[in-house]
Amino acid sequence: MRAVAARVSEASVTVEGTVVGAIERQGLLVLLGIHTDDTADKAGTMARKLHELRILRDEQSCASAHAPLLVVSQFTLYGDTRKGRRPSWTAAAKPEHAEELVTAVVTELRLRGATVETGRFGAMMAVHSVNDGPFTVMIEV
Repeated sequence: MRAVAARVSEASVTVEGTVVGAIERQGLLVLLGIHTDDTADKAGTMARKLHELRILRDEQSCASAHAPLLVVSQFTLYGDTRKGRRPSWTAAAKPEHAEELVTAVVTELRLRGATVETGRFGAMMAVHSVNDGPFTVMIEV
């Protein structure tokens, strides 16, 4: 499981002209990719990492600052570009498996008390963000 977490001052996801998820104050925009071998155990670990990672201002986490997260499924994080001119997607989980684990991460975050907004799985999404810093990290579990 792989995530790119960006500290943002605001972020939103729009599908077909409608905002489906948005955060309007400092928090994290999380692009979340699921690998073919990922399991539900990793969902819990990823949720804990995202919620407790101290990358907000003054070394706070989403947990300590009660900051929101916007989680967007991003299978392209597992694109392999080592050969040729076209990425290979063989490491990315099939949609059914990926959707289940993205939902599990979001559920685990909410169980921890996090405020979580999401994109729409499988949809063509327009993601808007205002990076704060900028401060962006890659997380793998």
